[in-house]
Amino acid sequence: MENPVLVERDGFIETWTINRPAERNPVSGMDVVDALVACVDAVNADYGVRAVIVTGAGSTFSAGGNVKDMATRRGLFGGKPHEQRDGYRAGIQRIPRAMYNCDVPLIAAVNGPAIGAGCDLALMCDLRIASEKAFFAESFVKLGIIPGDGGAWLLPKAVGMARAAEMILTGDRVDATQALEWGLVSNVVPPDQLLDEARALANRVAANPPHSVRMAKKLLREGQHQSLDSLLELSAALQALVQQTTDHTRAVDALMEKRTAAFTGE
Repeated sequence: MENPVLVERDGFIETWTINRPAERNPVSGMDVVDALVACVDAVNADYGVRAVIVTGAGSTFSAGGNVKDMATRRGLFGGKPHEQRDGYRAGIQRIPRAMYNCDVPLIAAVNGPAIGAGCDLALMCDLRIASEKAFFAESFVKLGIIPGDGGAWLLPKAVGMARAAEMILTGDRVDATQALEWGLVSNVVPPDQLLDEARALANRVAANPPHSVRMAKKLLREGQHQSLDSLLELSAALQALVQQTTDHTRAVDALMEKRTAAFTGE
């Protein structure tokens, strides 16, 4: 069987493609879980990667859970209640934990339907661009289940509590235009322009000093749950670190000399 997640490197940018198009790219299988967690671990340790694009093979971003496994009570969906609980924690819930702790900015290039856990996978990314053919559905209730991978925590942070409640409690889909209006995505483009737009955004991120970008992302994450005083303390500590980097000196010199700087991660 082919790799569950394809990894391509182009300069400072990696692209991760969920590679189960015949099954509409489910993310509930241990092969995909293990692959995504390994991808995060690899880029956290590799300062040559400055941004990551996450997308799906074929016409679907991700259909979330494998409904066939759900129907036959296999894998994540099998066993006694305590076994299912452990299955979630040791399985699909490792994805939001890994993605949340990814040091590198993640850009979701949503090429098609993002359903259930697939919608949540997009929400785990820092930035989201959608194809005109994309739609989003927090559709767990339609199957008589609940968001089991963090959707109830992720979605309100993207669209606010009222709209998150509407999506989660109705299970209705939100098309790309509405997703843009709600702030779920930052841009909607024709399908054939999606990856180019994602790469352009990734390059804008990657053009900056990598240590500063990683630390800025950390502050954004921590700011979601820390007090202002705690965040200011962390900001002071991280600021003291980045101001000692060679890239900081390069950036200041380039600004003073009115030229563009190239950063090396030093």
